[in-house]
Amino acid sequence: MKMMEAKTPKEFFEKALPVRFKPDKAAGIDVIAQLNLTGLEGGDWVVIIKDQKLQVTEGTQSSPALTLKIAVSDFMNIVNGKLSAEKALFTGKIHFKGNISLALKLKDAGFL
Repeated sequence: MKMMEAKTPKEFFEKALPVRFKPDKAAGIDVIAQLNLTGLEGGDWVVIIKDQKLQVTEGTQSSPALTLKIAVSDFMNIVNGKLSAEKALFTGKIHFKGNISLALKLKDAGFL
């Protein structure tokens, strides 16, 4: 199955992410992640994974477990498979606050 290529963050969160999410890999994950996407078509998104379910809303959360700040262009390259999340993290494209092992679990669950 070919991965759907999202053109905007909104399209990714509303159409691609629900298809990519792997509930079986999300067992034991209970997290609120805040994404701050900068640039054209950017915005703030809250991703909640709990009880192997995914919920995404636009907006901000006062006390997220993880905060990721990233340019829209880099985010789209990551979610469309053109840039690895690890490379983006280690080259400073993702400004990250929180537990790194939790972020890697999110990746396994299909989130990044």
